[in-house]
Amino acid sequence: MPRYLGEVTTRAPVAPTLALAATPRINTISAPLVDPETAADLLAGRRVVALTGAGLSTDSGIPDYRGPDSPPRSPMTYDEFASGPVAQQRYWARSHLGWQRMGRAVPNDGHRAMARLEDASVIHTLITQNVDGLHQQAGSRAVIDLHGRIDEVFCLRCQTISSRTELHTRLTNLNPEFGDGASVTTAPDGDVDFEDTAAFRLAPCTDCAGPLKPHVVFFGENVPRHRVDLAFAAVDGSDALLVAGSSLTVMSGLRFVRHAARAGAAIVIVNRGITRGDPLATCRVDAGCSQTLSALVDRLT
Repeated sequence: MPRYLGEVTTRAPVAPTLALAATPRINTISAPLVDPETAADLLAGRRVVALTGAGLSTDSGIPDYRGPDSPPRSPMTYDEFASGPVAQQRYWARSHLGWQRMGRAVPNDGHRAMARLEDASVIHTLITQNVDGLHQQAGSRAVIDLHGRIDEVFCLRCQTISSRTELHTRLTNLNPEFGDGASVTTAPDGDVDFEDTAAFRLAPCTDCAGPLKPHVVFFGENVPRHRVDLAFAAVDGSDALLVAGSSLTVMSGLRFVRHAARAGAAIVIVNRGITRGDPLATCRVDAGCSQTLSALVDRLT
């Protein structure tokens, strides 16, 4: 099997018995499209690490950034948030309304399938780019929350971590009628599209009165080094990588696919539409995560 030796390459590692499938990228080769049963057979008997993205949570009512039907969005960057109270007021006002929806999201069949694959010792570690905590709610235990958790709050001054639920109660008390009757659309990062935020009152840290930030990695912010190291170690301890619901557009997730490809690991990608990792995959399934992962459970457990 050809091994990936550098950056993006025209020589993708593909199973020799599978035909190549066309991809809209120039000068690349995409992995073959297969059915879930074929993907399961490739994973059978291997030590698997999983990498999940926003596409896994769409069936729980949480939209994604880059799915086939996702409108373009420009989320707030870390530098913008850290610039001062005006940006923080805008963020927390919109996030406060969004939390009323995201906080009620429940795991879907895809989350439950991942938990069952862990229970069956098929998956040994799950790396998720999602911040919704739904993998843990579904029963997964060996989870690396690469981008943090939206149900936690971080103080930029004293670095205390506290509960988002407690903050939500405080913000509701400070802004009892905020957003009442407004028609809003939930965004992938847990906020909503809402512009009338000037009257929103912020709640500071209860320990030091410093500014609070959701305990997630913003665009333009680095993933904590220890989480990255844990994720690379999980990939190193595997001989197969299962990607589910990620377009791999940002390097945060793509680097693990490249790392697995360099090591010669089998790579299975489950996603609706193309991904940046397609040229490196052994095979891919162009279908929804819930149905595909449930089929993997049926085949592998």
